[in-house]
Amino acid sequence: MLRENHCLPLRKQKLFAKSSILNRKPIWITSRARRDTISSMLPGIVQTAAAIYKDKTALECVSGFTVSYQDLDRVSDEVAGSLLRKGLREGSLLLLSLPASVEYLIAYIAASKIGAITTGINPRLKSTERKSICEIAEPDLVIATTELLDGIPSDISVETVEISDNLEKLLSMMRVRSFKPEVLREDPNRPVCVCFTSGSTGTPKGALFTNNQLAAIQRMDTAGVWGTDGHIVPSTAFAHVGSMTKLPWQLSLGVTLHILERWNASKILQLTEKYRISAVAGVSAQIALLLKVNDFQNYDLSSVKAIVAGGGASPPSLVRRAKENFNAPYSIRYSSTESGGIGLATSLEASEEESLYTIGKPRPGVQAKILDENGHPVEKGEVGELYIKTPSSMDSYWHDSANTKKFLKDGWLRTQDLARNDDQGFFRLAGRTNEMFIRGGYNVHPQEVESVLSSHPKIEQMVLVPKLHPTLGEIGVAFIVPTSPEEILTLDELTDFGKDKIADYKMPTEIKIVDAIPLKNGFKIDRSVLKDLV
Repeated sequence: MLRENHCLPLRKQKLFAKSSILNRKPIWITSRARRDTISSMLPGIVQTAAAIYKDKTALECVSGFTVSYQDLDRVSDEVAGSLLRKGLREGSLLLLSLPASVEYLIAYIAASKIGAITTGINPRLKSTERKSICEIAEPDLVIATTELLDGIPSDISVETVEISDNLEKLLSMMRVRSFKPEVLREDPNRPVCVCFTSGSTGTPKGALFTNNQLAAIQRMDTAGVWGTDGHIVPSTAFAHVGSMTKLPWQLSLGVTLHILERWNASKILQLTEKYRISAVAGVSAQIALLLKVNDFQNYDLSSVKAIVAGGGASPPSLVRRAKENFNAPYSIRYSSTESGGIGLATSLEASEEESLYTIGKPRPGVQAKILDENGHPVEKGEVGELYIKTPSSMDSYWHDSANTKKFLKDGWLRTQDLARNDDQGFFRLAGRTNEMFIRGGYNVHPQEVESVLSSHPKIEQMVLVPKLHPTLGEIGVAFIVPTSPEEILTLDELTDFGKDKIADYKMPTEIKIVDAIPLKNGFKIDRSVLKDLV
């Protein structure tokens, strides 16, 4: 049947003109439905964007292959028809075991058009990890490439596809030509996607997001530097919360999404220069890799007006180097998968103290507090667990009511991050709840120590991990990446640097010089590897 005209999810939905984001004025589209959210949020955005932007490029691959907004809408309609024929319905779960690709985004949009839920698997995961996520997710259908089939249980229905640079061959076996899905009934509580955590504290958990959360993310996250002058290069795997939950507002802006099958620092710099992108985004490890590109100085990066580092805190030395080399301010964006990627942030106009040693303050619409192990507020300056409350927080954990009750209560999300609030209202991370160790009866929070000592000019990056000790119980070992191989920091130099900044018992007892800090998928520090090296 012919579709009705969809409308955008807000009464007034911001779309931005083509001028620079710094001067960009919003164009308001008034919704005929006049509701704050509608069930067909992502489908409605895609259809409306197709009507407005038409032949404008929505997706562009490194190969040069492009997909327009009109074709994105048409092909996702046709794939939606195939999903229906394969038995998917409203509430069904589609799992994508695909690389970052046009196919991934089209399948996600197609599923949303029939009310199905989408989750994905990071293509860098191993087969055992892929199997674990499948067992937790229990998908009704998997779409995968042959390269990413290993680990998917044999009792799950699988559709194998090939990655193509030809519009008519895109998901060719999964398209019902000229199909138009029925318009979904309005339901702001309809589940849209499940984003799995990295599993840094154990088994991965799936964070479920509905139209309500996606609409909140759109309201809270489109303002400011994220518009990047009509071009966006995703810094995360497509299965990551940073891509799944932000796709609606990215498409609503009419931007061109540049698809890299795998994140590459040199390619990021090339695209930034070519398209005069005004914001460089990623986690701190990615920012560091950008600075390490051999011919970094040869790129014209004068368009960059902001560096946005998501995830958690950044090493002070990295903040300094990035600000100097990009000639742009540096904003730390603290968040998590469960929070929908929105939490606290440092200001682009931050003082040195704020930008180097804190994660800033809650973003507009976000609340934060620090509680002790009994759930009581701590005194200012004391360390406790950080809780945040934001409309963007997940609805629940997928198929996990016990952990939902444990970590999400009355809208407050337990982050499992330790932090303290200083006299100026800035939040400072102290580490994960399971990373704290006890030296001689005193609690040591590694990230608190790292944030202070890593500002030493000879330290590029530092990670503190515990080591068993026969007398003190545990001591700290500092793994250090030096700023220069010619100037190696000694333990005495480090002790002297920190003696007036942190308590003696918090200081590392040993240091180990390394070429690089091991990273997990998603560029997070892998502390377990370092613990095996002490």
